[in-house]
Amino acid sequence: MGLFDRFVQRLDWQRPDPRTRLEDLPLLAVDMETTSLDPREGAIVSIGWVPINGGVIDLGGADYVLIKGATAGQIEQSVHIHMLTQDVVDAGVAEKEGISRLREALQGRALLAHFAALEVGFLKAACKRIYGAALRLDVVDTFALERRHMERMATYPRGEDLRLARVRQRYGLPNYGNHNALSDAQACAELFLALRHDLAGMTLKQVVAASERR
Repeated sequence: MGLFDRFVQRLDWQRPDPRTRLEDLPLLAVDMETTSLDPREGAIVSIGWVPINGGVIDLGGADYVLIKGATAGQIEQSVHIHMLTQDVVDAGVAEKEGISRLREALQGRALLAHFAALEVGFLKAACKRIYGAALRLDVVDTFALERRHMERMATYPRGEDLRLARVRQRYGLPNYGNHNALSDAQACAELFLALRHDLAGMTLKQVVAASERR
């Protein structure tokens, strides 16, 4: 690790204590809309986030940003998924501003996402471009946690079984019709609270390990 990497992490990044119990853990549910699943090829077009404090969703701390910079070709390829046109995206903020706002919201929190590899990959790639260093993150993944739960119950997921909407349906959570990054972040936050029964008594370190288990 170079001097600049250490400087960026020491100056700008606070991580929760790994011994923090789940019921006290500050989290930030994050969802990104991107033009590709691959951060080497795609661009972030929007980010939504919702804090969770002590097991309570804090909608007052929620936020949503559009990121300008995606090319017309990239937007064309993904408009049928995100329903975001070039004009709408071009009215957004620069990537550096959007990532800076997200990083500020993540201070002292673990990142929560559903299939977190996408959000983590794009965030790390953006930080590398902007700041020259990729931040270390504590990541909790509802996709991985639900897969772990299903496997422990000898119910092995297939195909669509682990998609966010399908998992929420199994837990009796309402369907959100018009998906965007903010509503999907809220949907992930709600799902996490529904999953907590299977994680009772665990620490951040243990929950992160459960999220990483393959």
